[in-house]
Amino acid sequence: MKYLSVVVKSVMILLFLYSCNHTGNMNQSIVLTNTSKIDLQNKAIVIVRDSLKTVTDGYSPLITKEKGDTVPSQLDDLDGDGTWDQLFFVADIPAGSTLELDLKWIKAQPDYPIRTSIRFGKRSSKNTPVYPKTSDTLLADQVHMALGYQPYQTDGPSWENDKVGFRHYFDGRNANDLFGKKVPWISPETVGINAEGAVEDNYHVMEDWGRDIIAVGNSVGIGGFGLMTGDSIVRLGITTTDTLNNIEESIFTILTEGPVHSLMHFRYNNWHAGERIYQASEKTSIWPGMHAYQNTVSISGLQGDEILLAGLVNSNTDHPLTELEIDDKYIVLYTHDQQTYDKVWYLGLALILPKDAYSGFGEAPQEGPFSKTFYGKLKIEENTPVSYYAAGCWEMADEGFRDSTYFRKYIENLAQQLAAEVSVMIE
Repeated sequence: MKYLSVVVKSVMILLFLYSCNHTGNMNQSIVLTNTSKIDLQNKAIVIVRDSLKTVTDGYSPLITKEKGDTVPSQLDDLDGDGTWDQLFFVADIPAGSTLELDLKWIKAQPDYPIRTSIRFGKRSSKNTPVYPKTSDTLLADQVHMALGYQPYQTDGPSWENDKVGFRHYFDGRNANDLFGKKVPWISPETVGINAEGAVEDNYHVMEDWGRDIIAVGNSVGIGGFGLMTGDSIVRLGITTTDTLNNIEESIFTILTEGPVHSLMHFRYNNWHAGERIYQASEKTSIWPGMHAYQNTVSISGLQGDEILLAGLVNSNTDHPLTELEIDDKYIVLYTHDQQTYDKVWYLGLALILPKDAYSGFGEAPQEGPFSKTFYGKLKIEENTPVSYYAAGCWEMADEGFRDSTYFRKYIENLAQQLAAEVSVMIE
């Protein structure tokens, strides 16, 4: 009887431990079907919370393949209310095939390889060190020329995946720059600051991870945006010598940062574009495996004659812009040249734009507040999001990008990957 009592207690302890790390009958199956004719790599899969069985907060997803291999995933809280809204992961699915996954809920999530990141830091004065932040508000008179110093690490947030990195000039300029990467790991948190914690431009020299590789100037960089009304082009924000922003209040927030997905939000309140005033929103997202990021823009206060301009810096190339049509979903605009600093390396730059909103392309003037930029023209409606992608393909990340044909094939395939539809069934 004593022996039986010990056995019973042991079994009860094991059951208790199992119940602490599992939710029992909350297990589900996820069935992904690739309906396209191409193999999909690192295809982004989003499953909204309502599609899943109710799970007690505090549990994390564990997604496994048939043979038990783990698929890294994360839960995203998109509205900041403290409750996750979607399950996000990436998957490889061969053409015309089905991938079956098991979903369990556990207390202790595994440590997945970090393949995306957002870095943001600020100093409160010229003589204080930079400290990390997840949000910030910039008023019109707080731009760096008015302050007399640069408050932001790397001039604003930087974001990256295992292929490429970018940075946004949150100091009022709102252009997007490019970090070329030579390695799959995430670059150090100290990029843009020195040993004393002060802001320092230490990323225009080659490091083991890579470096900043393009000159942005008064362009909007790679994927930045503005508006066209008639023949006039209006920049979102200012140039580096201006002391007063044309946006009354710019608000930045990191919405989610995890191993397979990072997303940030910019809110531009009272953007003075000539005699007009707009409210604009920008969401910038990145996931593993692509030399690109996704940008989603919406604007309110429109009068009906505006065209959204998505920009691509052309300050270091004499080559014309090339236009490609990809299936029925995307138009690609791209350049390929030795268009890095001092024309040292080959670099392919591209915009992948939605065909249903596309209305041609153009080139900004060589001088002025919105200049040295090719742009794609996109139809925009009141407070209706428009999503597009911006890609940067550096030869030091993949030596194949030295060749224009190789780069073109990569961009075509990337656009096809993004256009491909995956059927998601939850059982």
